[in-house]
Amino acid sequence: MMNAKQRARECFIRGYRYDTLDPDSDKAVEAYRESIKLDDTLTDAYVNLGFIYLKRENYDEALKCFEKVVALEPDNPEAYNNLGYVYERMDRSRSAKQIYEKALELSPDNMEAMLNIAQALELEGDYYGAVEQYRKTIAANRDAVAPIFCLAVLYDRYDMFDEAIQEYENVLDRDPTHVKANFNLGNLYVQIGDYRKAIAYFERVLKVQPDSAETWNNLGSIYEDIGDYEEAVTAYQRALSLNTFQEEAHVNLARIQYAYYRSNPDNVLKEKIIQRLNFVLSLSPHNKKVLQILEELAET
Repeated sequence: MMNAKQRARECFIRGYRYDTLDPDSDKAVEAYRESIKLDDTLTDAYVNLGFIYLKRENYDEALKCFEKVVALEPDNPEAYNNLGYVYERMDRSRSAKQIYEKALELSPDNMEAMLNIAQALELEGDYYGAVEQYRKTIAANRDAVAPIFCLAVLYDRYDMFDEAIQEYENVLDRDPTHVKANFNLGNLYVQIGDYRKAIAYFERVLKVQPDSAETWNNLGSIYEDIGDYEEAVTAYQRALSLNTFQEEAHVNLARIQYAYYRSNPDNVLKEKIIQRLNFVLSLSPHNKKVLQILEELAET
């Protein structure tokens, strides 16, 4: 006959199976809770249950789970990183930072804890402290891409374009296929008006992720801005073929179609534009751009 710990492990395995096959099901929660009743030292069950509660934004229950893990494994830095993340999601950045610092005390070379501290400083509005912490993390992890990328994003967020470009390029020196660095550089060059470089970086994204609807939409916007409407339409249509619910691409395409309609009125085209715009309104009823075009169409 199985003892309680064996039955707890079976319940945990059942919960893991439910969690994997049907993440939104309450069956995983029930199985994990049953395993904990049978063995209240089963840290894996608390961790998995905590992440389910995090996903559901039930932070109070998530906090209880990860506090229990820390109590069971007080020397485990990962336990503190997880607990700190719960505090972060609860907008308690000061508490999160203190917990992350505990993780770093336990493991002085723990890059996750170092990055978490920097991000907590960002949340507190301590720009200079965050920059310093990212630089410490980079110095301690010379070959790592993540801290360089995080520093680039911080500079980007504060419109420090030269610094952001330099750090994104440092990321790409280490990993030329880094999708987010290429994508962010594309957006950054759009902001400063260098469309040639923006196109080049977005094309680099598409070499790695050809099904990125957002990238195709951004390319379309560039082509539209430089007056290459044929390429813009092609890019917007490609974006929508990949994600038919992409609101911005629909609006962008409708705007070009409306410009064609104004120069060469065609009732068939007009009806297509109206259908497209009404679809956008079904997703976002108060879209001002859509309402404006519809209003102008009604007057033609």
